[in-house]
Amino acid sequence: MTLRLDDAPARGSAAPSLDAARPATDNPMRHFDFATLPAPDRYRLLTAAVLPRPIAWAVTRSAEGRVNAAPYSFFNVFGSDRPVVCLGVLARPDRPKDTAVNIRATREFVINLVPFALTEAMNLTCVEAPPEVDETRLAGLATLPSVAVRPPRIADSPVAFECRLIHEFESGPGQWLFVGEVLHAHVATRVLTGNPDRPRIDHEALDLVARMQGPSAYLRTRDVFDLVRPVWADIPPQAPPTQPNDSHCKERQA
Repeated sequence: MTLRLDDAPARGSAAPSLDAARPATDNPMRHFDFATLPAPDRYRLLTAAVLPRPIAWAVTRSAEGRVNAAPYSFFNVFGSDRPVVCLGVLARPDRPKDTAVNIRATREFVINLVPFALTEAMNLTCVEAPPEVDETRLAGLATLPSVAVRPPRIADSPVAFECRLIHEFESGPGQWLFVGEVLHAHVATRVLTGNPDRPRIDHEALDLVARMQGPSAYLRTRDVFDLVRPVWADIPPQAPPTQPNDSHCKERQA
C-alpha cells in the first residue's frame, strides 16, 4: 500500500504496518546523468525532489555595518554536540550574494525561522536589492540586538539562532556551503510548552512554512502523523535474500 498524504493517520493514531508500507516492486526508474545536464536542469530536479525544505531567513551584517536579510532553503541542522547548522548559498551571475560576502567577511550570521504570518515580508526580502539596502527595513521588520554576534535578529520570528562560522566550502564557482555553530537560541514563549525546566516547542504554534517545487510554491508544516521508532528486538526474523542462480547470471551477462 502506498501511503498518500491524505491517508496519513491523525496525530496519535497508529501508522501502517511495515509490510503494508513497503513500496511495490514494480517501480520503473529513469536515470539522469548530472555530468551531462545543464545547471538549470540539475537545479530543477534537485529542488523538485528534495521536499519540503526548511527556510533559513538569514540576517547578516557587512564589514561596514550594513544589515542584509534573505531567505534560503538549502538549510538544515546537522548536529547538537557541537550544535551546528548548514546554509547553502548559490552563485549569482553578476556578483556574489550579499549573504555570502557578509558571512565570509564577519564570520557571523543569524538564522530566523519563518512562520506563515511573515511570509509576505520574507518574500519581499528575496528581492535582489543593491548591497546598501537593508531588507529588514524594506520589509518593515522590527529587529532586536543579538547577544553574541553583530547581526540583529528578526523580532517577530518565533525562533532565531545566533551563529558563528566554523567552516566554509566553495562547492562550485561562487557557490558556498557555510557551517555555523549555534551560540544562542531565542524562542518565543508562546511556542514553548511542557516542563519550564526542559520545555518543548509546539510545532502548531510555530506554524512554519517550507519551500516546495517551483519558484513560488510553499507549504505550511501542519500535516503531522506519529511513527514510533522501531526497536531491533521487536523486529521479526527476516528470510535471507534469494541469491540469483547461475542461469540467471548468464542471462544478465548475455
